[in-house]
Amino acid sequence: MISSSISRLQFLRGDFRGKRSALRPPWAGNEGEFIKQCERCDACIKVCPENILQKGRGGYPQVNFQYGECTFCELCVDHCPNQTLQKTRTPPWTLKAHIESNCLTQQGVICFSCRDNCEVEAIHFPIKSVSLPEVDFNQCNGCGACYQVCPVTAITIHYTKTQKNDIKINKKL
Repeated sequence: MISSSISRLQFLRGDFRGKRSALRPPWAGNEGEFIKQCERCDACIKVCPENILQKGRGGYPQVNFQYGECTFCELCVDHCPNQTLQKTRTPPWTLKAHIESNCLTQQGVICFSCRDNCEVEAIHFPIKSVSLPEVDFNQCNGCGACYQVCPVTAITIHYTKTQKNDIKINKKL
């Protein structure tokens, strides 16, 4: 079944489920609505203190966690001229971090980079010795703080199913 809110690019790519869409700024809402409303003015990109917003395909802003994390400072929302980004959308997005099987702990290496950089303490190690970290999705806000610090790119960040996307972002893309 085809979603009624897909972008033209998704249609042309045959990406009817939105699996190849870019990550949008926080509070962007539905991809189709975002594409219709965004003026591509770069106001959000210019004010992002973390420099994680960049011009993507078609000139639309997208998030790149390789440069850092989102602090949810709301400057992108405050500077959006036509309210494409709206603070009334809560949560700001449904992104969540996921730990993949290539995590160093799977090779017996002690590494707590992801946990140590998670301010909301959503990443836990269930056993005191070397074990694969677990993400508490109720606590994870998808900020990306764990993403950049992972030495083996074992972190992926993607929307939960409630966002109607299943986009995986990792450094290999």
